[in-house]
Amino acid sequence: MEIGQKIKKLRIQRGLTLEELAARSELTKSFLSQLERDLTSPSIATLCDILEALGTSLSEFFKEEKNEKIVFSKDDFFVDEREGYNVSWIVPNSQKNEMEPVIIEIESGAKSFEVTPNEGEEFGYVLEGKITLVNGDKEYQLKKGETFYLNGKNTHYIKNDKKTSAKIIWVSTPPLF
Repeated sequence: MEIGQKIKKLRIQRGLTLEELAARSELTKSFLSQLERDLTSPSIATLCDILEALGTSLSEFFKEEKNEKIVFSKDDFFVDEREGYNVSWIVPNSQKNEMEPVIIEIESGAKSFEVTPNEGEEFGYVLEGKITLVNGDKEYQLKKGETFYLNGKNTHYIKNDKKTSAKIIWVSTPPLF
């Protein structure tokens, strides 16, 4: 980490000139200029004074910024092969997020696991084939291009009574796979 560049970025974000930061931190403008160009390093005490003048703390200053991955390819997917169906996590580690999108492939004659009543909501889109959505004591027939949206108040699952496999995008919040 280049401390000087990060200090300069904070100073500019706060709308301060070098002179203003120098006055607030009781340091010289030339020292701060050298520091911002990473030509010198501050002591911990001096860094604390600068950060206090910038309205932040050591812990905030050194907190690591995570580069959040936004785009995923098939190489990032994780597939769990279960009896009669596969679940593909299409956003890695999505269990830590507020929603969890997966692709479920269901073989002919198979069904997904039963989702027990919960406080969440779920959305599904049939990519291929035909499925039956069982929600409580009701059944709904869906084909390619159709969707479902439900709350988790009832036990529910998907089954495939057809002769060909089916593929569904299923998004749940909170994550439940």
